[in-house]
Amino acid sequence: MSDVPAPDATDRYVSFLGIDCDGKARRMMERIDLHLAIAERNNLFWQYFSKKRAGGSGPKPDDLFLLHSHINQVRELFETWEDEESLRMLDHLEEKCC
Repeated sequence: MSDVPAPDATDRYVSFLGIDCDGKARRMMERIDLHLAIAERNNLFWQYFSKKRAGGSGPKPDDLFLLHSHINQVRELFETWEDEESLRMLDHLEEKCC
């Protein structure tokens, strides 16, 4: 019997093995980038977020850490623009990785 949980039975409190948190965080950043490419969706907070992501104000954080640190703002972005798919992805990321 394998010690690796089935893909739908992963539990971050047991192991992050098989969850691909880095990949999920990268895809979430791609979703944010799509929104921020639309000028009216960008503001001072998202400029700060982008600068922080690029490492412009200190060490460059990894995507998962940055998302976890600003999960409420990310959720608000997706809610404001009614992006249900991104909200589902964010919920999954938060449940499995944050």
